[in-house]
Amino acid sequence: MHWGVGFASSRSCVVELSRNQSLTLGWCAGSEEHFSFYGDIIAFPWQDYGGIMAGLGSDSWWKKTLYLTGGALLAAAAYLLHELLAIRKEQEIDSKDAIILHQFSRPNNGVPSLSPFCLKMETYLRMADLPYQNYFDGKLSPQEKMPWIEYNRKKVSGTEFIIDFLEEKLGVNLNKNLGPHERAVSRAVTKMVEEHFYWTLAYCQWVDNLHETQKMLSCRGPFSDLLKWILCHLTKGIVKREMYGHGIGRFSEEEIYKLMEKDMRSLAGLLGDKKYIMGPKLSTLDATVFGHLAQAMWTLPGTRPERLIKGELINLAMYCERIRRKFWPEWHQDDDNTLYESEESSEASKTHTPLQDFSFYSRTETFDEEGTENSISQTPDTDYTGQSLFDSDVDMDDYTDHAQCK
Repeated sequence: MHWGVGFASSRSCVVELSRNQSLTLGWCAGSEEHFSFYGDIIAFPWQDYGGIMAGLGSDSWWKKTLYLTGGALLAAAAYLLHELLAIRKEQEIDSKDAIILHQFSRPNNGVPSLSPFCLKMETYLRMADLPYQNYFDGKLSPQEKMPWIEYNRKKVSGTEFIIDFLEEKLGVNLNKNLGPHERAVSRAVTKMVEEHFYWTLAYCQWVDNLHETQKMLSCRGPFSDLLKWILCHLTKGIVKREMYGHGIGRFSEEEIYKLMEKDMRSLAGLLGDKKYIMGPKLSTLDATVFGHLAQAMWTLPGTRPERLIKGELINLAMYCERIRRKFWPEWHQDDDNTLYESEESSEASKTHTPLQDFSFYSRTETFDEEGTENSISQTPDTDYTGQSLFDSDVDMDDYTDHAQCK
């Protein structure tokens, strides 16, 4: 009897891991789902439909012994893989008056999430100053979405529905300063980012730049490299299939990148020299845009979107820096001191600590408001003129000239 090893999911599919053929999955992924795997690794008998074992004859006992030994080894390997991939069992969560945010585990490159939607949702909670608890269980919502929240045992998925739910239950509203026209523009831009720009990022992240993305995944154990390779190539196939169904995947690589550049230039033109997308005040749109642009800024090294955002569209890079430093004080980057600090910055300021997985997080309890705007000393929160990157509009022409001179 032959043996096989596979991934058994509650979504009625088995991915075989032991036979020499391409891996396939039997489910589709939505735009807010980064294709986590929830199930068990199993070993199963492979029926001898072709009479292969019978054809070995009685004089091939050593081959039968070899097959049986291989089956036992595969079963042992299946157990080890199960231990490595097992998602912790569902626990009863006490979400009474607490926001439980379910999302993917932190990657190992210091960025909070490789998912634009998870980063959007967590950034929104910080912008709205809502305490929350992260729950890195990897389990999708009943609608098979990620991220999702629990509040007083109510489960809500889809970032748009989550925000609507929190506004209704907790009375928060980041869009209170927007008029009817601005709200319409905000929603139109949100849909451009989430339904169009997102797919070009997914292509760059999970297809064209897969090798670098694989390095960022966090996976422990003796088979971590193999598991990351399997996960990335499964995701690559899903992304390509979903992009084809969407329509954008029917274009060539060059055409996909042209569409990406159009979206990024549109965002840069809309932002201009304003502090936030819709003006001097935060809005929900900023969480959306930041969640996506952060991927181009920090998770796609050496790619066209990174070169574009850090080059021609520098106002988008400074926008991302403002939001990161204001709402993610614990998120550090290796190049923090290259664009916004003088060369004489102390080495102590370059010492970074790993991104923390907060239990309960509240923005007002983790950092103080920015210092006075009239300070002329250059800090990580100021540009070369001493202007605050947080609290004042930036003269992009002057900044560009200065950068070119350097």
